[in-house]
Amino acid sequence: MFGEIIQNLRKSHGMNQVVLAQKLGVTKQAVSNWENNNILPSIDMLIKISRFFSVSCDYLLEIDHRSFIEVSGLTIEELSHIQQVINDIKK
Repeated sequence: MFGEIIQNLRKSHGMNQVVLAQKLGVTKQAVSNWENNNILPSIDMLIKISRFFSVSCDYLLEIDHRSFIEVSGLTIEELSHIQQVINDIKK
């Protein structure tokens, strides 16, 4: 569910609800409500969340289970290393 996805993303970035709320310009209560599946964010906020965590809106809404990593600015060698890590994890 949406709440679990937001909570997992937040925790994987080492943030508590207060910090995430500050980064997104919302209240801690809003983040708590999302994580508890009490409410969903607006479309504009959904886009902001997806950009903040570098994931697609489809991923947040469980339409697409792939996540995306922002890799612009990385060298070919760095991209190759990331691809190797991904391949190792998939094994």
